[in-house]
Amino acid sequence: METQSYKNHIKFYPPHHFVYYPIIMTLLGFSIYFTFTTQDQLLWAFISIIFIVLFCLAFMLRQHYALTLQNRIVRLEMRYRYFSITGKRLEDFEHQLNDDQLFALRFAPDMEFIALMQRALNENISGKEIKKAIQHWKGDYERV
Repeated sequence: METQSYKNHIKFYPPHHFVYYPIIMTLLGFSIYFTFTTQDQLLWAFISIIFIVLFCLAFMLRQHYALTLQNRIVRLEMRYRYFSITGKRLEDFEHQLNDDQLFALRFAPDMEFIALMQRALNENISGKEIKKAIQHWKGDYERV
């Protein structure tokens, strides 16, 4: 992965930026054109179906963005939690845990958190195994 800087920090999501927007803008242009040039109802039904499909696509992309942001927030929460418990930075070895492991650890209460993290690091146990090993479940009721 390329080192991030000011020149390359903007991230484009190709399906959204290079597919969705051009299609929606093209259809918008056609719909304005047809508004003034035709009265063919079959054509308008077809255009309506396309707009419905594009709306559904936009909805799915919005959900993708929300989940990506949520994952980032959970990661930050875990960093803060680890620091508040130990006084050390999780970022020093966070790269050794995969997302599945890290996200499973959020269900562990503080008294089990460090031991389970050490097991995940030393034994490379899966997120499912981490969740099964939790004795006193700490619910995450705000995750979508």
